[in-house]
Amino acid sequence: MRRPSPAKPAAQRARSLTRVLAGGTRLDLHFLAPEVRRLEEANVELCACGIWSDERPMRGLAGLLDWRLGGRLSALTKSGFLGGELGEVLLVPGRPHVPFEKVFIVGLGSRSGFGDGTFRRSVETIARALEGMHVRRAVVELPGRASGAIPPEDAITLALDCLAGSPEHEAWWLVEDANSQRRVEQRVAEERRRVRTI
Repeated sequence: MRRPSPAKPAAQRARSLTRVLAGGTRLDLHFLAPEVRRLEEANVELCACGIWSDERPMRGLAGLLDWRLGGRLSALTKSGFLGGELGEVLLVPGRPHVPFEKVFIVGLGSRSGFGDGTFRRSVETIARALEGMHVRRAVVELPGRASGAIPPEDAITLALDCLAGSPEHEAWWLVEDANSQRRVEQRVAEERRRVRTI
């Protein structure tokens, strides 16, 4: 008789599911720790992340993906093909080096110019790209999160606002560390309570 395997600690679980009602639209949020081995725990077609125009080497999910892709993203930045300018987008094949068929990169512009407007524009760019490719489930590193340019609570509030009323999105796996996951879940719970009292 096989013994059940011990439960993974919360920080190691591939996901911590939270159902969210965004403008009447249901969106499942899952979480992945920002670690290479965790990327394979999400069974999705695409991952999306941002890069700064003034930060090299790339950090966060882009840095992990670049490493797994054998420096392909770095080579594209060195050649000038990819600069990270605000609104710039790039779609590259992922497999067999990463567990995703597609890797979608969005430019965030300069880090010093980042704010709520840049965040919204970048999330909307990711959302429209996913809709255009008919991708309903994706791993997403919210813009600015890898470098702490925006707190997780503000990021999830703005992201859900951007996605409100967009039924094309079924589930997003957010790349966040354990502490940020808890903060996001707490903000989502607060928003849910606020909506119920209105």
